[in-house]
Amino acid sequence: MSKGRNSPVQWDTFPVGAGNYQKGYMRRHITKYVMKCWPIAVCLILLAVFTVPALATSTDKYGYITIEAVDITLDEGKANIDVQYTLDEPTRVIVLLLGKQDLKSRLLTVLNYEDAEVKDLDLNSAKLVVDDVSYSYGKGVYWFPAHTFNVLIPTLKITTPQVSREYAGITEIPNGIGYFSS
Repeated sequence: MSKGRNSPVQWDTFPVGAGNYQKGYMRRHITKYVMKCWPIAVCLILLAVFTVPALATSTDKYGYITIEAVDITLDEGKANIDVQYTLDEPTRVIVLLLGKQDLKSRLLTVLNYEDAEVKDLDLNSAKLVVDDVSYSYGKGVYWFPAHTFNVLIPTLKITTPQVSREYAGITEIPNGIGYFSS
């Protein structure tokens, strides 16, 4: 039988000591690959440690905006909305340099009032007006329906001409509010 490179190996022809060599080779081979895996394992652990806080972001945050409080004042069929928020620090500079259009669109998305008109917008607060937000039943009787926000609102205050209601930590106004015009 030839001892060439492609020749089949017959295990019974190796000397007795060759089996020990094969086992030693396997131990070195396994140890070599285990040692190569340690840096990969350490990188995966570090990646997990740094990404878990990012996954645990608060639900009152949408992108670079963190909502603090929302005040809705209802008068007839119209809603005046005042939003208090904070922006991430690096974003404040970008908003100042590039304009407030992205901030405006994000606020409309957060509040879930796409047809709102932005009256005033700065780096800490915004004033919006939504027309026809309430249903009119005639004779000055209105119904402000249930509404869902796209983030958690830490403090929500809804004021009608008759009553003021405050909510804490909500994502939706569960029931509507009936009211009379002033």
